[in-house]
Amino acid sequence: MKIACVSSGSDLARAALAELEERYELVDLESCSVLVALGGDGFLLHTMHDRLALSVPIFGMNRGTVGFLLNAYRPDGLPERLAAATRQAVRPLAVRALTTSGDQVDGLAFNEVTTIRHSAQSANIRVSVDGAERLAQFVGDGLIIATPAGSTAYNLSAHGPIIPLGSPLLALTPVSPFRPRRWRGALLPDTATVMLENLDPARRPLAATADFHEFTQVQSMTITQDRGNAVTLLFDADASLEERFVAEQFLS
Repeated sequence: MKIACVSSGSDLARAALAELEERYELVDLESCSVLVALGGDGFLLHTMHDRLALSVPIFGMNRGTVGFLLNAYRPDGLPERLAAATRQAVRPLAVRALTTSGDQVDGLAFNEVTTIRHSAQSANIRVSVDGAERLAQFVGDGLIIATPAGSTAYNLSAHGPIIPLGSPLLALTPVSPFRPRRWRGALLPDTATVMLENLDPARRPLAATADFHEFTQVQSMTITQDRGNAVTLLFDADASLEERFVAEQFLS
């Protein structure tokens, strides 16, 4: 097993990297068969994007704060942990946005795609799923389309559902909805194609993000799962990821 390691650059992450370098014969990124990421959830997300082309599994160890999708940091027995780890494929969303100037912008999102109002005015958005209009007019601050991996991030703070990893679902979650007043979002199959259209781009501009990729002046967006790309995350065999997702739903 050829192990490479990257760190977020925080004091904790740098110290962990130095400790692993002393204990193990680490290799460079181009030669590795598995990648260890030291940091928090945000750094793991950046690593998934930055190292997508490597096509090697990623084992995250928490040297950040929450670390929901990370394993505990333990320097002992790393090769054995990696060999025994369970694997979970995580597929990104592909977003294609058309701006009001006619430009096309593409992006990938392992966590979520968000469109949000970019002025003092509420967003006015038409929502279609697989070519069928589902909301003629959504009025509010914005909308989130979240993957299972991203369901515990911004989606959760907007009162969206937690989706266990591996579930064939996406969450469509409103941010501060005004109309329809009682609409609280929807669970969609991960095969769905979601289209969001700005009904009033001149007076009610929209901005959007695909994870940390930002773009503005959005006229419309099409979001679907990218089945041509995936990252394999590794988790300790003795740590129940399912239990973590269940327990998160009962926190007060």
